[in-house]
Amino acid sequence: MSSNNVIDKTAMMGEGTTAGNFVVISKNVKIGKECAIGSHVVIHEGTVIGDNVRIDDNTVIGKQPMRAKRSIFKSEPMPPAEIGSHCLIGAQVVIYAGCKIADNILIADTAAIRENVSIGEYTIVGRGVTVENFCKVGKKCKLETGCYITAYSEIGDYCFIAPMVTTTNDNYLGRTEERFKHFKGVTVKKGGRIGGRAVILPGITIGEDAVVGAGSVVTRDVPAKQIFVGVPAKYFRDTPEEQLLENQGWE
Repeated sequence: MSSNNVIDKTAMMGEGTTAGNFVVISKNVKIGKECAIGSHVVIHEGTVIGDNVRIDDNTVIGKQPMRAKRSIFKSEPMPPAEIGSHCLIGAQVVIYAGCKIADNILIADTAAIRENVSIGEYTIVGRGVTVENFCKVGKKCKLETGCYITAYSEIGDYCFIAPMVTTTNDNYLGRTEERFKHFKGVTVKKGGRIGGRAVILPGITIGEDAVVGAGSVVTRDVPAKQIFVGVPAKYFRDTPEEQLLENQGWE
């Protein structure tokens, strides 16, 4: 370990774990065996990290959230972040407190994972992706570069979210108290797929094995095993039989 590092005496680091320069590890952090921690990494209090985890330079793990004076979210401390084993976490990633990251997950450079988010095993979170607070992402998903998952959304297993997809949760665009009664994220059911730069309006459900075409604006629910395209998105045809999740042999 470098002499430039600041590691609290209560932190525990497993056999074979290494750290670069100017690393800060706070009290009661637990890091497993054979982990590789880059330079200028900050790991906040109580964070738990499994074995064989790689964390690249300038990444922050377990950050407590900030609240604006007018935020609809309560200002209260979150529990420590939990990172599973065999994860790859890129450079300049921020993972907030209250997150639960399962095993074998890749989180690419500059991604941001807000508080109270869970991500299932083998999921890939691409470069620059933002997953806002109180979201659930299933296993073996792909969240591609630059997509935005709004607060209170749920992404099922085996979903594909293409680059620059935007999900939303506020039909009132920040005006009037009425919006708080209808504030709701997006739900993408198991095997759902969304094409590049599509926009999904608040409260919409994308059904199992449904597909949203690139550039579409989805204003109503998409039924299971159907393809919707256009602005606003409308039924185009059924999802081809050979593309259904049940015919891929993945499960």
